[in-house]
Parts: sequence; structure tokens; C-alpha cells
Amino acid sequence: MFKIQKQEENGIWKDVRNTAGTPLTFGSKADAQAKLGELFPVLVGMEKYGGADRTRVIAILDDDEEEN
Repeated sequence: MFKIQKQEENGIWKDVRNTAGTPLTFGSKADAQAKLGELFPVLVGMEKYGGADRTRVIAILDDDEEEN
């Protein structure tokens, strides 16, 4: 599973959430990256030209996955 995050002006990373308030999760990294580009096209576009990343896709563990 993957989720997307956006960095706030204060430098803290926050999960991107749906209207119900739960983090958006995706089954593949490609799906998460596509949604990230759809929600934040300017930020994602700017990251291609240098500067600090303000958005990211991170892997998360499912309840079914075992921690090692």
C-alpha cells in the first residue's frame, strides 16, 4: 500500500486525506503518483526543475503485512 503526503509551509509532512478525513491509500506506487500529479500539478511540476520536494509517495504496511 502507498499513501501520498504534502509538505506544509512549516516543513511538516501531512497525509493527503479524503473528504471523510482518512488518508488516501493506493494499491500501487504508480496509482499514488498519478493521483499526486492530479491533485498538485504545480508542485509536482516544479519538483522536476529543482528545488526541494513538497510532495511524496511513501509505502505503508497493511494490517495483513507482517512487520520484520
